[in-house]
Amino acid sequence: MDLSDIGAVLFDMDGTLVDSDAAVERAWERWASEYAVEPAAALSIAHGRPADQTIRRLLPALDDAAVAVAAARQLALQYDDLSDVTATPGALELLSTLARLGMPWAVVTSADVRLAEARLGAAGIAPQVLVTVEDVDEGKPAPDGYLRAAALLDVPPGRCLVVEDAEVGLQAGRAAGAMTAALKGLDGDLRLVDLTQLTYGLSGSATAR
Repeated sequence: MDLSDIGAVLFDMDGTLVDSDAAVERAWERWASEYAVEPAAALSIAHGRPADQTIRRLLPALDDAAVAVAAARQLALQYDDLSDVTATPGALELLSTLARLGMPWAVVTSADVRLAEARLGAAGIAPQVLVTVEDVDEGKPAPDGYLRAAALLDVPPGRCLVVEDAEVGLQAGRAAGAMTAALKGLDGDLRLVDLTQLTYGLSGSATAR
């Protein structure tokens, strides 16, 4: 994939910039036990989605008000669980490289702003632009978050690279018209072993310009 035309990088948060997988799983497992849901069923679809979307799929009989209460409970279980939350391998080096290149970047997450700020803070990451589930009408896999981030950075979506570790997020990036880079063995325009690979790719493209 030619990265020379990339004008901005749009990152997912959990599992992409921030290693919070263990905290996410603990919260869903506890929530599942409270709501009599099989934990494995919750974990199989929760990653990358807004909590309310996951809950609607797990408990389709709940009305809107009950879904809101259940989603609020799920998020509450995550707010203070930061003991092992850290930056993913290569994340801080990549962000330093973007700063050196003068390339804008944003975080687009299915978390709410309180959780996003808590996890990013724990990982030592301060995004130039943060788009949370509270900023859009529809969360991933809808493209709203990535389109908003591109607009805020004033970069056309087609010149943005979306970096994701969940298929639902890659779907959102594709729907936004962005190029995609996929972690964890998923398929994107670019497949990444880790973020260090992207650091080298962007540095090399900048040198070649």
